[in-house]
Amino acid sequence: MKPGLFDYFTPTSIPETLELLREYGGDAKVLAGGQSLVPMLNFRLARPAQLVDINHVAGLDGIAVEDGTLRIGAMTRQRTLEANPTAEGAWGLLHEAVGHVGHVQIRTRGTVGGSLAHADPAAELPAAVSALGATLVVQRADGTREVAPEEFFEGYFTTSLAEDELLTEIRVPAWPSGTRSCFLEVSRRRGDFAQVAVAAVVARSDGRVTRAGVALAGAAASTVQAHSIVDGLIGSEPDAGTIAELAGNFAAELDPPPDIHGPAEYRRHLARHLLQRALAEATGTPGAARTSAA
Repeated sequence: MKPGLFDYFTPTSIPETLELLREYGGDAKVLAGGQSLVPMLNFRLARPAQLVDINHVAGLDGIAVEDGTLRIGAMTRQRTLEANPTAEGAWGLLHEAVGHVGHVQIRTRGTVGGSLAHADPAAELPAAVSALGATLVVQRADGTREVAPEEFFEGYFTTSLAEDELLTEIRVPAWPSGTRSCFLEVSRRRGDFAQVAVAAVVARSDGRVTRAGVALAGAAASTVQAHSIVDGLIGSEPDAGTIAELAGNFAAELDPPPDIHGPAEYRRHLARHLLQRALAEATGTPGAARTSAA
């Protein structure tokens, strides 16, 4: 298949990009890495009248640490994030997650912001930034707003981005020294989207959990944050029984969509299993991963 006809624009600045999006609105599509959009164009699942290629826009890529915050430009290639030594400690969760995205050729072209804006509910990076409490920076011609992941991801391939807005940056806050993280997923084949994935990050002081974030992909119409698990962890000295109970109770409340690969109960089972293993690793709780969550 070949794409339908469209007008092609290659802006070189953020203001120029925003003006194009303001002018053409819902008729336009933004092209970043193209790893999701180009196949959709070829199969004519997407038929924009205008294609706005932002690969030449200055100031949209790069990774830096400023005032304790990890700042990732939306056009940063996934492979660049994967290889960046800054992604350590709690931020190492991003390194773990991006390593599950497709294959190295895909990560070489795919962008961090493109993955987030595409909002596939089974994608790894939305779960990772959600668990880490990141802030997504969105620009439009008349200003900038900062959006929490829960407000950004609205449903299947749907975000809160308006037609004239552009995701420009991801800001990941600092976590305490010694924070542990874990990212786990089950997929049919290496490089496939997750059937279920779990991102967990936990900070402890004097044995007690002081801060935590847990998010799942593939378990609902969009990325899910496990607030009840976080609430159950904060202030506790988690043991194997506590982790098994928190994972089991949360998974039981999930209502994942069934598909050709298995019914909803199968995904709930995966969620219980992966939550328990990820929480055991992130909390450093010996034996928790071996306790049955069934």
